[in-house]
Amino acid sequence: QVQFAESGGGLVQRGGSLRLSCAASGTDFVISTMAWYRQAPGKQRELVAFAGRDGVTDYADSVKGRFAISRDKNTVYLQLNSLEPDDTAVYYCASMNLGITSWGKGILVTVSS
Repeated sequence: QVQFAESGGGLVQRGGSLRLSCAASGTDFVISTMAWYRQAPGKQRELVAFAGRDGVTDYADSVKGRFAISRDKNTVYLQLNSLEPDDTAVYYCASMNLGITSWGKGILVTVSS
């Protein structure tokens, strides 16, 4: 079973930056896809960005040009720049491999105005 060690959240002012990290363990293989989701208070969880094992990445329209996802084998990073109060959410690391999705516990990111 895949397990995650997430770090990097916190409180930041509008316009600031944060870097989230997520290291997956419990597998001997390079995970097919790793992603970041987020869930704001009162809203559904949404995909923020994903990074495939083949190097393909994609982003939600709301974060394009501001966030950057990268990975090194089974560690995935999310650089959050130009943060806005609407980016306030719990950010979840996720892995998708062989039809199975696994979730991290989440990291709180709070952006103050």
